Formats: sequence, C-alpha cells, structure tokens
Amino acid sequence: MTKTVLLVGTMDTKSAEYDYVRGLLTARGLDVLTLDAGVFEADIESDISAEQVAEAGGGDLAALRAAKDRGQAVEVMTNGVATLLPELYEAGRFHGVLALGGSGGTAIATAGMRELPVGVPKVMVSTMGSGDVSPYVDVKDIAMMYSVVDIAGLNQLSRQILANAAGMIAGAVEQDLPDAQDKPLIAATMFGVTTPCVNMVRERLEDAGYELLVFHATGSGGRAMESLIEGGFITGVADITTTEWCDELVGGVLSAGPDRLDAAAKTGTPQVVSLGALDMVNFGAMETVPEQFQDRNLYKHNAQVTLMRTTPEETAELGRIIAEKLNQATGPTVLFVPLQGVSMIDAEGQAFHDPEADEKLFQAIRDHLDTDRVELVELDHHINDEAFAAAMAERLLDMLND
Repeated sequence: MTKTVLLVGTMDTKSAEYDYVRGLLTARGLDVLTLDAGVFEADIESDISAEQVAEAGGGDLAALRAAKDRGQAVEVMTNGVATLLPELYEAGRFHGVLALGGSGGTAIATAGMRELPVGVPKVMVSTMGSGDVSPYVDVKDIAMMYSVVDIAGLNQLSRQILANAAGMIAGAVEQDLPDAQDKPLIAATMFGVTTPCVNMVRERLEDAGYELLVFHATGSGGRAMESLIEGGFITGVADITTTEWCDELVGGVLSAGPDRLDAAAKTGTPQVVSLGALDMVNFGAMETVPEQFQDRNLYKHNAQVTLMRTTPEETAELGRIIAEKLNQATGPTVLFVPLQGVSMIDAEGQAFHDPEADEKLFQAIRDHLDTDRVELVELDHHINDEAFAAAMAERLLDMLND
C-alpha cells in the first residue's frame, strides 16, 4: 500500500517550500495530501483548503482576511487544524504529518499533531526548534527539527534541511512495525536514583508476561503516563518515583503539574505507589538555582542538573499531598514506604541522607492516608533493595491476577 504524508502549513507564506518538499516525497513514490492553514491567497492549490480549515475552526476565511487580525487568524486556524487532523487520520487519509513554520506556523501545526495518537509519525521543521519546545510537543512524539535559517524562501541551506525532513517523514511512514505479541502494559516511573528498584520490578513483571513502559519522571514523563492511563492503555501502574510532586510544591523545573497521581485513582487502575526521589527538587545548572535556595543542600548531579534536598517541612507537605491524592482511589491501591531511604543518595553516608526529613514524610503519610481505601505497607528497606522491589512487584501481580 502506498503511504500518504500530510503537509500542514501556511501556504500563503510557504508555498515554495511546501512545493519543494511535496516534489521530494512524490519522487520517493509517496502520496501527498496538503492542508492550507494560511489566511491569504497561496501560489499552490491544497487538497484541504484554507476555507475548510477556517470553517472547522469556527470562523470564516473572508472575515479573517478582512479583519487582518493576526492573533484571531492564528486562533481560528489552530482550532481548525486541531479539529481536522484527527478526523483525517481516522478516515485513513494519511499515515504521517510534516509541517514547516515559524512561531505561528509551529503553533498551528503542532496543535493538530498533538491530537493524533502516539505512534503516528510527526515532524515539525521550525525556527523555534532550538529553544523550549515543550509547549509545542507536550506529551506527544513530535520530532522537532531546528530550521537553522528562517523558512522564507529556498536557498542552499534550507533545501538541505527540508530534504532531510522529507527523508525523516518518508522513512517513518514507510517503516513497517515487526510482528510482535502484544502484552498487557504496565506503566512505571523512574529516576536515575531509583533505577535499581525499577529494573528489578521490570524484570519480575516481564517474566510474568507483562510489558513495562518506563517513564522518566521529568514532568513531561509523568504527564505522558497520566495521559495514557486516562486513555485506558494501561493495565497496571508501578508508580515508584513520585518525585515530580517535589518540583510542583517547591518550584523546581520538572513538575508534572497538579494532576499527577490522579489518573490511576480516577480510572480504578490497579497501582502500587512509592515515594521515590521525594528527597529532591530539580534545577538546571548550578548557576540557575534561584537565589532563595542558594544556602540549601545542593548536589551537582551533572553539569546540567542540580538537585536540592527537600526539608522536613516540605517532606511533611509532600506526604500529605500524596496521601490525599491516593485517597481518591477507586481501584486497588497499595502505598509502599521504604523506611531506609527514598533514593540512591538518601542513604547513610550519601549527600541527601536526612532521617528527620524522611520521618516527617512517613509520618504525614500515616496521618493522612485513608487505610480503609488504600493499603499501607511499611518495609524496613531502602527503595533500591531487592526485597523492596520484589514486594512491590509481587503485590501488583496479586492485584492484576485477582
């Protein structure tokens, strides 16, 4: 079957670039579907017209042209693209999507890409690609390629960049997925400092016939996991590393937002939860740590990452938050407490060893957890001890087998 690539963009300002990319893709034997998200007249005709996009976005193209309000136009066309892309994909009209743009074109195109399922190839060539792309990517698998030069006409450099992008999307849509037996999915959360625990849990669950999706607890990782749980893709959860709540509470850079820990509770997905890396708040390089935290216990994880030890007051609040989140549970839920430390560097002789802060965390859990709804298991082990990991894995298997 011939695969189809959808080209999404503002054809009124990027006609030459899109025509060039279309030629590269058709030369490879691919079909191309074009969608015009621009407002004014374009030099090339598109399969999905700007009028259709504006209508899908709740607007009228003629009115947008007359108003000459860029902000309004971007909003309407963004809504239109976000509406049309999932509809076109569900109808089998395309297999992957490629877009080119500056800040406006990137905002418009990625809004549609984010509405597509994970696994659908998505490539965005953007002038914004070397900065903070999280608003564009969020928790979807959008490949951002920095355009290096503005997307404003074809030249020696832009032709090479656009050819590379065409090759990327072509390779992605042409790549067939090897046959593999689908297994029930378990979601797990991990940090470098909880890796031994997660690896042992993963091995035990994989031996039992499950497939683990391990999410790095970097904010976007936690949000991605919550999204998949909410979407019904996940059979069970091993939420070992709940550290993103430290950043949400204290103001670090890896917060997953206030909805972290909600999805499994609300959907009734069986879950085992622990307190992994609740000893740390994350910042960038040492010089980026806010001034008010400069006298705290700081640890240089690497050149780009600085960790800050949570205080007893902060860990007490974290314990309360996590307990109250889990109290919402509508399905089997067990909270495991590692009494000998919550991370690799929260151990005797290590930089973040602080028994007082840990005890405040544990006591807050005891004080606030509804044990009629959530089972509490306290073990005299470190989180990375084999016995602790085995207990979490076996308890989750028991819940899944009930």
